[in-house]
Amino acid sequence: MINYARQRATAGPAPFNAPLWRLAIESLDPERRCVVLDLGPAVPQTITLLGSYRCRLLIADLADQLAAIDGAEDAESREAAVQGALGPSGAEPLDLVLCWDLWNYLSLPGLAALMRAVAARCRPGARLHGPVVYTDTQMPVSPGRFLPQPDGQLLWDLPGPETCAAPRYSPEQLGEALADFRHERGMLLVNGLQEFLYRR
Repeated sequence: MINYARQRATAGPAPFNAPLWRLAIESLDPERRCVVLDLGPAVPQTITLLGSYRCRLLIADLADQLAAIDGAEDAESREAAVQGALGPSGAEPLDLVLCWDLWNYLSLPGLAALMRAVAARCRPGARLHGPVVYTDTQMPVSPGRFLPQPDGQLLWDLPGPETCAAPRYSPEQLGEALADFRHERGMLLVNGLQEFLYRR
């Protein structure tokens, strides 16, 4: 396995094959306007890639909001923190949601609250994509960036050498947190990430 620890010891991260990421993107209908919500930061490569579709791309950049979601004292304040982080709901329902590695940085109650709010904005059949740290016990202390490559691979842009314990959520735990979505496919990648694809 080429895991995070080995990547950190090299000159930099290497691109990796992410079949479910490619499936999610290639399944977008080029003849129909679609709406994609990216929960991560604005990444030029993603913007360029989705620019080849009739696509409206919404950038949430939630990394700095995760602590507020998890730090909420009760379910009501957690829901309010989620809605504040996502901003107003648009008139058009979502076709695809890119979660990247943010799942790793929320507790299960926080993740469930976020995914309920996201599901309410999705059209039936919308897809949800994200990887979780699975084989490695450590992960970066903050979310990274995932950069689409011209050959269809992804490059995990690591935020730095500092690590923390990875929650290593099981498919069953994710299934409970993502109760408004059904599991479509899962795949263990060579870098130790478990890639998931869900549908509304």
